[in-house]
Amino acid sequence: MLKKIEHVEDKVGYYTDLALSYATEYGLKLLGALAIFFIGKWIVRKIVMLMRRAMERSRVDETLISFAGNALSVALMIAVIVAAASNLGINTTSFVAVFGAAGLAIGLALKDTLSNVGAAVLIIFFRPFKVGDFIETAGVMGTVKTINLFSTTLTTTDNRSIIIPNGALISGNIINYTGNETRRIDMVFDIDYKDDLKLAKTVILEILEAHPKVLQEPEPLVAVGALAQNSVQIVARPWVHVDDYWNTMFEVTEAVKEAFDRNRITVPFPQMVTHVVQEGEK
Repeated sequence: MLKKIEHVEDKVGYYTDLALSYATEYGLKLLGALAIFFIGKWIVRKIVMLMRRAMERSRVDETLISFAGNALSVALMIAVIVAAASNLGINTTSFVAVFGAAGLAIGLALKDTLSNVGAAVLIIFFRPFKVGDFIETAGVMGTVKTINLFSTTLTTTDNRSIIIPNGALISGNIINYTGNETRRIDMVFDIDYKDDLKLAKTVILEILEAHPKVLQEPEPLVAVGALAQNSVQIVARPWVHVDDYWNTMFEVTEAVKEAFDRNRITVPFPQMVTHVVQEGEK
């Protein structure tokens, strides 16, 4: 009986020593891995914060700051996780190989989605437009509201939100209406052949020169554009700041119509003349 008790005690002592040995060895490794993870996470956050502040002081576009911050944070956190796993004794070489294989499989499955990410990188670094620009692309027009890794959101003039995949956006033509500081307004005014052509041109030019938002350099152009079937077309091409484009166009159009009325210059419109022939008439 005593031998059995001693045998049981020996087994208990053996397993206790074994447990203490594992706890000592792997417990320290686990604590070290946790310390690496949390300290590394804190350092990553500080590095990303310092990078964002430096880019903000350099007046880098906010979209690029956000993208670079997210990319740097993900890359550094992967390095921290690998370091923590290595401290636990995990073979990081095989871990990286498995991660690479999984990444390849995910990339093949999500190739269309990842193409949008690649397009986002091109948009952010080459900057054909930025947040706040008014653009035309993929058959729609609107102000760029947000640019993320997968899509770009436009807000139309009637306040609709249009979400365009970056891949589709970058593969077509992009017209940036606010990419430059100034823009030309192309206007056409029709007058009757019987009206005074020189007077009409003078009226339009005086309105353009007197308008406060029309730039004097380059000088506004007023010229005969075409001799149409029912009218003489006068072309007016004033230059304005981008932000003043629409208001100036509307105001000039109204002012020209009122000036035409005061000077008895008519705006022709298509007319249909119907001749009624009674029975028996030749």
